[in-house]
Amino acid sequence: MWLEVFQILCDDPGTSCLFHLWLQLLGVRWSSIFFLYVENVARVKKLSLSGFMHYKLRTADQLFVQWPQLQNKYPRAHYAGSLM
Repeated sequence: MWLEVFQILCDDPGTSCLFHLWLQLLGVRWSSIFFLYVENVARVKKLSLSGFMHYKLRTADQLFVQWPQLQNKYPRAHYAGSLM
């Protein structure tokens, strides 16, 4: 199966990890996809479980947080203000 995907933007913590696993099972070359994860605006003090997994396992090419204190706590995360 050939699937041409260039960018994926996920903001739902439950589906982002499953979507990543689903693409791997389909045999989609992950190196050709740019994966963005946007943490929920309700997460003020710490990342959700999915956000933490993406951060620690480095599965997301860019991880965006919507609070500056989260960017201070997780330096590889990007703070861009309120996105959603």
